[in-house]
Amino acid sequence: MATNNKHPNPWSPLEAPKEIAKKLSLDPKTLSLFSTDFGLIENKTPLAVFEPSSESDIIDLIKYSNSLPIPFTIAPRGQGHSTHGQGLTNDGVVLNLNRLGDFRNGSEIVVHDEYVDVGAEQLWIDVLRATLKHGLTPLSWTDYMYLSVGGTLSNAGINGTTFRFGPQISNVLELDVVTGKGELLTCSTDKNSELFYSVLGGLGQFGIITRARIALGPAPTRVKWLRLFYTDFSEYTKDQEYLISFNEKNETRGADHVAGYILANLPPPRDVSFYPKQDLPRIDSLISQHGLVYTLELGKFYDNDSHVEEELANLFKGLKFIPEFAFEKDVSYEEFQNRLRVEIEFLRSNGILEVPHPWMDLFIPKSRISDFNDGVFKDIILKQNIPAASIIFYPMNHNKWDDRMSAVTPDEDIFYALGFFRAAFGNGEVEASEAQNEEILEFCKDAGIQAKVYLASYKTQERWVEHYGSKWELIKDRKDEFDPKKILSPGQKIFN
Repeated sequence: MATNNKHPNPWSPLEAPKEIAKKLSLDPKTLSLFSTDFGLIENKTPLAVFEPSSESDIIDLIKYSNSLPIPFTIAPRGQGHSTHGQGLTNDGVVLNLNRLGDFRNGSEIVVHDEYVDVGAEQLWIDVLRATLKHGLTPLSWTDYMYLSVGGTLSNAGINGTTFRFGPQISNVLELDVVTGKGELLTCSTDKNSELFYSVLGGLGQFGIITRARIALGPAPTRVKWLRLFYTDFSEYTKDQEYLISFNEKNETRGADHVAGYILANLPPPRDVSFYPKQDLPRIDSLISQHGLVYTLELGKFYDNDSHVEEELANLFKGLKFIPEFAFEKDVSYEEFQNRLRVEIEFLRSNGILEVPHPWMDLFIPKSRISDFNDGVFKDIILKQNIPAASIIFYPMNHNKWDDRMSAVTPDEDIFYALGFFRAAFGNGEVEASEAQNEEILEFCKDAGIQAKVYLASYKTQERWVEHYGSKWELIKDRKDEFDPKKILSPGQKIFN
């Protein structure tokens, strides 16, 4: 585990003005709690943890830092679900955004006919439950519902609905943001638009989101939830791409959720909680026989009086999955959106949540996925035999993303999201997994595959310049405009 506990900044929390000092926690247990994240790989002890009781407190903290000869850094933190210290600081203050909900007097989730106003500290599961009471739902989701709204909007927020509605950042109507200069601004596509586009996917570099207005649509009541097995990679990707071709919002014939999982012949534990226990032996046999099995996850939303079976039958025409390996559940819409809760409980029961998580997420252009399958899945993942609790793999449509936002993607009409979700149990497993992650990136570079890391954790600015490519000058200009002293989100290591 990497550690870095030196405090090069001469500032001390004991020097803070009274109104700020009383909200700074120096308690060793609190500092320890905020010195690491879900990844349990990086460890950086902050100088203090700031517990705001209003947006004004955040403004005061930022302005105070900016007033110093050498400002201290400020690391906004929601659920702390980053994996490589992106929300940490060792020469500044962690801003505990979870405390924002304490001052809103019950107004942190306000549902309107076409949108919901949400405090950035709120969890997506609570947004879902609040909107469902009105028969409404956000359109785009993240897989894990126990993440904060501000956290996912600072990255992008993706899952199997992204092909249809774009990432979560493409479904935001308005934001309240405290910039790195300590200004509280309301922004949208036509009001303070440069700030709006900057902070969406901006990795916390330009401002701290405190409120978001999210677009809503009618909520379905039920979901047909299927997983279909393939052993032929080409047929698998052709079928995925066919299913996301029904990508218009008014298209009712297509799938509503398209994702995928790769089951590899790797050491356990492997999450198989979706499948009937009696089918696990033949699933294991198929994986052992082929080394890699590709599963397509399909969600079809419907209401009780719909023609969902007929629509599914039409969708299945021409699909090349193995008929004997098609599995289906019929669940409520809320249960489907919160489906990862079951998998999380499986991982927790296997001790996977309390160990380091050397995860990596990539966006891979469609034109090179066959090369990626051969060079990475077959030649690196299988041969090195490093455990992976889950490998996700599914396509998205580029035209559902807004390039004015800070997030970056491959420049192709279709690209794939890939996630390696790992757990490291023993000595050397973190290093082995990180080395494999780097080997995968090197393979892509050597093969000319223009992959982009999602939720990146680069150590040098040079790597970030390469990551942003033609957007780097824009990112740099936005930093100069909204956080000129470069105090926000130092754990990303972009400008610090």
